Amino acid sequence: MPETRRFMRATLAAILVVVGSFAAAAIAITVAATPSQAATCNGFVGLTFDDGPNPSNTTNLLNTLRANGVRATLFNIGQNAQQNPSLVQAEKAANMWINNHSWTHPHMTTLTQAQMTSEISQTQQVLQQQIGSAPKLFRPPFGETNATLKAVEAQFGLTEIIWDIDSQDWNGASTAQIVAAAGRLTAGQIILMHDFPPNTIAAIPQIVAGLNSRNLCAGMISPTTGRAVAPDGATPPPPTPTPTRTTPNPTPTPTIPNPPPTTTSPPPAGAACRVTSVISAWNTGLTNNMTIANTGTGTFSNWTLTFTLATGQTITSGWNATYSPPSGQVTATNAGYNATIAPGASTSIGYQANHTGNTSAPTTVSLNGTRCATA
Repeated sequence: MPETRRFMRATLAAILVVVGSFAAAAIAITVAATPSQAATCNGFVGLTFDDGPNPSNTTNLLNTLRANGVRATLFNIGQNAQQNPSLVQAEKAANMWINNHSWTHPHMTTLTQAQMTSEISQTQQVLQQQIGSAPKLFRPPFGETNATLKAVEAQFGLTEIIWDIDSQDWNGASTAQIVAAAGRLTAGQIILMHDFPPNTIAAIPQIVAGLNSRNLCAGMISPTTGRAVAPDGATPPPPTPTPTRTTPNPTPTPTIPNPPPTTTSPPPAGAACRVTSVISAWNTGLTNNMTIANTGTGTFSNWTLTFTLATGQTITSGWNATYSPPSGQVTATNAGYNATIAPGASTSIGYQANHTGNTSAPTTVSLNGTRCATA
């Protein structure tokens, strides 16, 4: 495709030269890059839209995504797909990634294993017939999951996808609020949006412009890692406070392993830090996107962040750090590529956790032994 574009641009340029020699002011032709082409991609994020296809809005969604030069992941409800096959074909023609969001959008964790299997299998079958291949991703409605559901997903070779950022578009969020939510995305992360809200459609051009201004691009969600990667599956090096580090990329931690041996540097002279938590919670789970900011005058190296989880919270996966133990007083250890936080710089980490009702942010937060302010 890049070779084709270069050929077309070269041909157009040649035409302009010829036309200009006969009538210099007669014709002006502009070949403009789409917003996604204009951005230098230092990272990718997952734009996801749930609950389609819908006759009232899916066409508008697809037109807006294409007009802004981006692809998205669509989590379709099976019965909606069955009733609107032409819209699924339109999604496929628009080069979107089409995946499974259950058959009727129930609270999956209230179902028997047989009912869970039916919800997933019916949707898999219909979508495979419509798009020619079986979906690889499954998003449980409401983000509710448990061990039984995960086992059913595994039977179909599905990777479970929740989200890092909840746009709240389902809850009446304004266009500005949806754009602001997308503004919190960092490389590898995923935002929850929906097919039906008009405010979401209106937000897309501003979301894309905001991503481009931060050198982020819309990408696909990897079935292997569950994180956003380049459309061909290759992940660029993540942005870090130290640009010389370019190799590893952030991936979620499917289990909570013991952190690798590391030597935590003592806090530097003039050490100070601030940790901000952005929590998106649902019935029994939550995600917390944490920003660690160095507000002092010294550099934090080989950092570890310790914090206390609220009672009833248990970390099930994480990104950009390793977490141990999964509950109580937790130590998050840098992932190597983000081991240094210079003065005035920050780095983002996060985790997904189960909860029993208390969705509070962590307390007693310290970076390399230095107590951090929290927000």
